[in-house]
Order: sequence, then C-alpha cells, then structure tokens
Amino acid sequence: MDSESPIAESDARHMQRAIQLGQRARDEGEVPVGALVVLNGEVVGEGWNQPIGSRDPSAHAEILALRSAAKNVGNYRLVGATVYATLEPCAMCAGAMVHARIARLVYGARDPKSGAAGSVFDLLGSSKLNHRVEVTADMLASECGELLRAFFRSRR
Repeated sequence: MDSESPIAESDARHMQRAIQLGQRARDEGEVPVGALVVLNGEVVGEGWNQPIGSRDPSAHAEILALRSAAKNVGNYRLVGATVYATLEPCAMCAGAMVHARIARLVYGARDPKSGAAGSVFDLLGSSKLNHRVEVTADMLASECGELLRAFFRSRR
C-alpha cells in the first residue's frame, strides 16, 4: 500500500487514536492496548484494556470497542467496519471480530505469544470459519511496540 494513499493516511490517523487509548490504559495501570472501530469513515466505538480495574477477563480493548460500536450502531453486526488495535488480537478478540462481521483489522505490534491474526493462530483468515477479516499488520508497529515495551520495563 502506498504510504501517500488516502487509505494509508486514514489508517495512520486512526492508529494514532488507538495509541492514545492504549496510553489511557497504561495510565490506569492496565496493559497499554487501545482499539477503535470505524464504520463509513466515522469512529463508532473505542476501548482500552480494562480487565484489572473492571475485574473482567473479557475487558480487552477490542472487545470494549466492539461493544461500544454495536451499541452506537444499534446492531451487533458491524458489516463493513474496520477495527484498529495497537496489538495483534488474541483468539477471544479475533473470534468476536468474526462474529461481528468486521471487514478489516489494522493492527500495530505483533503478538508472538498469543496473536490470532497470523502470529500464533490465523483465526481471521481461517477457511473453517464462516467469515474472514482482511488484515493489515504492522501499522505504526514501532510506536505500538514501544508503548508495550516501556510499560513492561517499568514493571520490572
């Protein structure tokens, strides 16, 4: 994809917002992951990691962004939407994207331990599921990765 294309510029702008949401998670003592859902060029849902504070193992950034988007759109099916996430989604989040019929995922840092968009699993591209999600990896990967590395360095 040409870095000067309108799609690439839009992807970078939305990923910057996801990074801001990840910083909010960090500021709340959570693993710094942020996500948002864009439909027809409009942000319809946002989320940041909150499993610790909410005492909810499913309160990942992507799940919260999908819940917010579904509520705002009035439908759990988010056909044509794009999810932007600072970290490659886990199996739970990837599964939710399949169920929501997300068209596209754009993520920053790869997750070599539990990534389900190609690193460990490829749930989003699996022909065994009834829906596939187009994946664009490594969008602002260095910024997203540094947010995570700095967080974990500060914890050691």
